[in-house]
Amino acid sequence: MSDHAKAGPSGALGEILEIGRTVLYALAIALFLRVLFFQPFTIPSASMEPNLYEGDYIIVSKFSYGYSRHSAPFSPPLFKGRVMEKQPRRGDVVVFKLPSDGRTDYIKRVIGLPGDRIQMQGGLLYLNGVQIKRTPAGTGETDTGYGIREVGRFQETMPDGRTYMTDDYGTDGDLDDTPVYVVPEGHYFMMGDNRDNSLDSRVAPEAGGVGFVPAENLVGRAQIILLSWSPGASLFKPWTWILNARPSRFAEVLK
Repeated sequence: MSDHAKAGPSGALGEILEIGRTVLYALAIALFLRVLFFQPFTIPSASMEPNLYEGDYIIVSKFSYGYSRHSAPFSPPLFKGRVMEKQPRRGDVVVFKLPSDGRTDYIKRVIGLPGDRIQMQGGLLYLNGVQIKRTPAGTGETDTGYGIREVGRFQETMPDGRTYMTDDYGTDGDLDDTPVYVVPEGHYFMMGDNRDNSLDSRVAPEAGGVGFVPAENLVGRAQIILLSWSPGASLFKPWTWILNARPSRFAEVLK
């Protein structure tokens, strides 16, 4: 008499249940990693050029600043504030929830910490009354949404010596001269690296901007560009996966 089990409805059902259990375990592990450790994001616009381009696929560390309700998918109202909170550094590139709706993911650079005074004068950035050092770094090209335009490129240096590149069309833009912004306690001041093409903390929420960002709204710090494709790449056009790839940006660590 054979010792082999006979395949039947119960065997098929058991196999389906086992597959379902495996899928659930995989989803649970993925959710755990997404909430506590890392989350991927795709860059949708040019507001962070020349450091992040539309089509960059980045990895954000969720543990950098501790955790809030926005660390979980759909931002459930589990608690207020942050646990295990750590303050960002000036110059960190951060993903956060737009304060005006609490849902939309934005990415900008932290410029001001609580209590800081921020102002733009003639296209120059001032922090607590002192101009942030800015060194010309040639020119580049950026997509304005109305075509490609040449843009000035500058290296900014924070007071602690941290450096990063910015793009600037000139000194007479709408956001090149601003009042003094005093960052409230428990909030941060964010700016895009593409200084004349960014709706950020210089623009009030009622005008379509970001305004001051509550600490609770921080999702995590952008760490690395994992992959990158130029506009036009599509999941449903496999040939664009290669033709539109930007391999020079793969695995690029963000400053």
